[in-house]
Order: sequence, then C-alpha cells, then structure tokens
Amino acid sequence: MSSDRERESCNSRHFAWLMKSCFPSPNDIVVKLSSQPQPHPNSPAPATTISSLPDDVVLDCLSRVPSNSLPALSLVCRRWSRLLLSPAFSDLRRRRLLLRHAAVAIAATDLGLSAATLLDGGWNPTLFVPSYDALSLDNFHSLLAHARVASIGPRIFVIGRNATLQYDTWTASVSARAATIFPRKKFAVAAVAGKIYVAGGSSRTAAVEEYSPETDTWRVVSHAPRKRYGCVGASFDGVFYVVGGLRIGASEQSVLSRASRSAEAHAAYASSMDLFDVEARAWLRSRTVPGGGCVVAACAAGGHVYVLTSHAVELSFWSFYAQRKYKNDGGNNSDGNVFGEWCRIKSPPLHAQVRVDTRMRFSCVGIGDKVVLIQSSNELRGMKERLVLVYDCAAGEWGREVDLPEVYRRAAYVGVEC
Repeated sequence: MSSDRERESCNSRHFAWLMKSCFPSPNDIVVKLSSQPQPHPNSPAPATTISSLPDDVVLDCLSRVPSNSLPALSLVCRRWSRLLLSPAFSDLRRRRLLLRHAAVAIAATDLGLSAATLLDGGWNPTLFVPSYDALSLDNFHSLLAHARVASIGPRIFVIGRNATLQYDTWTASVSARAATIFPRKKFAVAAVAGKIYVAGGSSRTAAVEEYSPETDTWRVVSHAPRKRYGCVGASFDGVFYVVGGLRIGASEQSVLSRASRSAEAHAAYASSMDLFDVEARAWLRSRTVPGGGCVVAACAAGGHVYVLTSHAVELSFWSFYAQRKYKNDGGNNSDGNVFGEWCRIKSPPLHAQVRVDTRMRFSCVGIGDKVVLIQSSNELRGMKERLVLVYDCAAGEWGREVDLPEVYRRAAYVGVEC
C-alpha cells in the first residue's frame, strides 16, 4: 500500500532535492583552496550534484516524478528536456506503471488549432494559436482535412500532404516540422521506438518513410508489398501495421497501368494487414482480416491490434494477437496465445438508427488497455451525437464516455502517453 502511494504522490523533499541539486544556493560560500591542498583525513567528500550524474542515473530519478510535475521539469534545462522526451524515459515510466494515457482530439478553428483531452471522464478543451511562421491560419482546415496524427511521448505530430506540425502537450506550443518526401492522402501512420512511420496514400509510390524528431528529417526505409489508399496504421512490439484501405492495382506490378492510375474503379478493398518489422527492416507475412469487408478503423492496445470492419450495414470487431513469441518458449507466449491469432469480439453497441455509409466516420484510439471508438457524422435522422465508446480489453465489455463536443466533429484523434 505504501509503495503504491509513493508512486502516485510527489514527496516535496525529493522534488526540492532535485531542484537544489541543479540550482545551488548563491549564498553558499566557496572556499578557495591553496595550490597544494593538504586534505584532512576526516574532511567530508565533495557534494555531488545531479548535473554531474550520468544520463541513466538522471533518467532513473526523473522517471519517478509524478506526471503533473513533468511539464515544469522539461523547462529546467536542455538536458532534462532531451531525457524526458527520450524513448528510454517512456520505457522506465511504463515499467513503473506511471504512464498516463489519454485520447486527444485536434480540430481546426478560425483562431487556430484546438485540442481536447479525454481524461477522468470528460473532454478538456484547450485552444492554442500557433506561430504564424509555423502555418498560416487559412491552411489549418485543409491540413486537418487530410492529415494523420501520431504521438511520441507528450508530442503530437499532425502530418498532412505537404506540411507537418508538432504540438507539445506539455508547453501547449506548435512548431513546423519537415513535410514527408512524397505527398500522401489517407495514409497509414504509427510511432515505433521514438520514430514515426508512414505508408500508403499515394498511387505513385509504395515507399515507407521514417521520421526522426531529433533530426527533423524523413527518409525512405523500405517499400510496401502493395500500394494502399485509405489505410490505417498501428504499432506494437516493434511492428508497423498497415491495415485495410483500397488496393491500387496489382501487387505484382512494379509500375501501375495508366488505367489504374486514372480511375479508382480498378481498386478493391484490401482486407488485409502488411507487417513491417522496424528493427529488422523486413516485412513479415501479410495477414488477412477474417470475414473481409471494409476496414473502417484500427488501433493497438493491450497487446492486440483491434480492427473494425463493415459489411454493408453490419460492423464486426476483431482482435489480432500482436505480442511476438519470446525466446525459448517453443513458439507460444507466456499466456498461451500465438502471435497472429485472430478473435472476433463483441461489436460496439451503436444506435439502431446508425447505418454505415459514406457519411459515417469511425476512429479508433488505443490508450493503455482500452480502445476508444469515436463515431462522428453529419446530422443524420435528427441525430447530432458524436458518440464515444470505450472497450475494456481485459473485461471484454463496452462502455460509454461523454459525447465529443461539436467543434471536434471533424477532428483527428490520437492516443498520448506521458
């Protein structure tokens, strides 16, 4: 009980020690020693400040700080900011069960971008006007219309056809970042090991691009087995999943025919997933989504990739076991499941009036061991709700959250952990 309470609460003495270690009191007396000092055998050892400690020790100290103190600590110095944004810091927080998960909606308004965080049973909106050198206000709506969103720690990256923005949730600041090499629309995006990967969304290339926030650069790291349009991205355990969408042309063709380039009538639903092993730079065997149909949303949560598919007016909800086999385990994981195993689970409880068509939009966001499903559409049969449902992966049950505010009806959604 006491250890759990210590993890959740901030001991003021610990925080004071951190700050005093970095900022010694100016009233301290500095004793000037002679050129040839003769230390007394009983003299105390010189004090060690936190700035003189190696990164791994500083990381261990910072990883124990409560979440509400992290934004202030990120402003102390560049070194602390770099360590707090590193994948190693997130790994330590995750190991200590201190990561805080939240779903964030980002929408364009006449004043700029606005973000709302689903936290503690409600949506908490924040309005922020980015710098004019980041992106003109007139372009916000067009950016969000075709953008995909990914997060790394507290940073959210809004990736559009020709522009990329970074929103820092700790400082509520926005800055421009490098655009992708190839313009894309309705593509797959996911963050893996501190970097962002994009695929699909273009009939001209099957290139998979990798973005490094540290260097603010994109580079091509591979080519997908097939070109997709309207696909969805997810990631878990070092694998980038490219799910669903429209399959453009034939995968065997290295160059698309002119007919397939000029018309989407030659495209077909790609009821499958392509799996890219980021570390090995290799493609794993593609997996077919059971039952076919159109993939309308997907995300990763609780060791699974969850896929929502539609068949005319019916929705199906599937889970894909994404934990890869451990060493010396005979091919199975410790819980008996097998990597790549599909399971059909309870479909989301939607209203009887809801029909899946081009006016209906679904988004899945994974936060910890829960899946947040957001349903939004134009006003339909008198319905104005922006329905928000939450699936508990452990309990296998659906629940309902507070409806999405009207201004976020056409928002982009992402899960954030910090």
